[in-house]
Amino acid sequence: MGRTILVINPGSTSTKLAVFNDDKIVLSHELSHSSDMLSRFPGVMDQYEFRRDLIEGFLEENGISVSGLSAVAARGGLLHPVSSGAYRVNDRMVEDLKQAKYGEHASNLGGVIAKALADRGNAPAYIVDPVVVDELEEIARLSGHPDIPRRSLFHALNSKAAAREAARIIKKRYDEASMIVAHLGGGISVGLHHHGRVIDVNNALDGEGPFTPERTGTLPAGQLARLCFSGRYTFDEVRELIKGKGGMVAYLGTNSSLEVIRRIEKGDERAKVVYRAMAYQIAKEIMSLFPGASGEVDAVVLTGGMARDDRYLVPWIGEMLGRHVRVVVLPGELEMEALALGVLRILRGEQPAGEYS
Repeated sequence: MGRTILVINPGSTSTKLAVFNDDKIVLSHELSHSSDMLSRFPGVMDQYEFRRDLIEGFLEENGISVSGLSAVAARGGLLHPVSSGAYRVNDRMVEDLKQAKYGEHASNLGGVIAKALADRGNAPAYIVDPVVVDELEEIARLSGHPDIPRRSLFHALNSKAAAREAARIIKKRYDEASMIVAHLGGGISVGLHHHGRVIDVNNALDGEGPFTPERTGTLPAGQLARLCFSGRYTFDEVRELIKGKGGMVAYLGTNSSLEVIRRIEKGDERAKVVYRAMAYQIAKEIMSLFPGASGEVDAVVLTGGMARDDRYLVPWIGEMLGRHVRVVVLPGELEMEALALGVLRILRGEQPAGEYS
C-alpha cells in the first residue's frame, strides 16, 4: 500500500498541497489567496483558520481522510537556528511559530497547520530543512563588526534538494561534492554546499547578497546609514525598502521577470541594463564563494523560478562565470518532493527525526 504523506507549503499568496504515496506524487494542487482576501487578516498567523479550512476542504473534495495519513510534512518557518534535516513538530515549535518569536513569515503557518491535521489523524507532523538551517563555518559568521554577526537564512529546502539532484547528475555523492547553489526567485540565496553542509550563504531574508526582483541585496553601508538617519524614512519604511520595494521593483516598478523580459524584447534598454545588472550581481556572489572550497568547485547549480529564463538570465550568468565553470540548471522548485522524501526517510527508519527544543 505504501505510506500516504500530505505535504503543505504555505507561501505569501498561495498554499501548495500534494499527496504522496511513498515517493510517488498522486495529487497536487495550489490554493491561490488574493491580496484582497489576505488583507482582512492583521498578521500571518491570523490566517491560520482560513488556510486550514481550505486545506480540509481540498482533502474532503478528494476523498482523503486525515485518519489515513502516515504523516504530514510542512515547509518550516522562522525558528531558532537548526541543523539540516527533518524535525518533528512539537508544542515548543508550534508556540515559537505562533508567537513569531524569530520573525513573521507565511511559512510559519506550515508547522502549525500540519500538527493540527496530523493530531486529528493520530499521525506525526514534520518540517524539513527550514529557512533557518545553519551550518556556517565560524569564519563565515564574521561580518566586520561583532554587533552584526552574519546569519544563515536561505532557501534551504529547495537548495538542498537541488544540490542532491545535481550531485546525482555529476555522479558524486552530496556529502563528497563541493557545489555552489543559487536559488533564483523573489529572494535569491547563493550557498556553498561543501561535503554535505552549507558552510557559507547570504542572508536572503534580510537583503544580503545580490539584488533580486523585490529586495535590495547588500547596500553600501555608509550611504544606507545616512539614509536611515535622514528623517525621510521610518524604520518600517526602511525595512520595506530593503525587502519588498527594492531590486527590480525599485528600478523598474515590477517584480516579474516575465514582464522585464517582455520589455527587453520590445527594445527597453533600461530594463535590459537592470536585468543584466542582477545577473552580474548573482555571478559575483557565486564567485565570492570559491575560496570556501579552496577554488575546487564541482558545479554551480542554478535553480528556482527565474532559472527557467534560458534566453537572458541563465546564459548571462553562465557567460559571466566563464567557460571553466560547470553549470547545472534545475529550473523551478523541488520543494514538495523534498518535503515528502525528507519525511519518508524518517518513516523508513533511514534517519532519525530531530527534536526542536
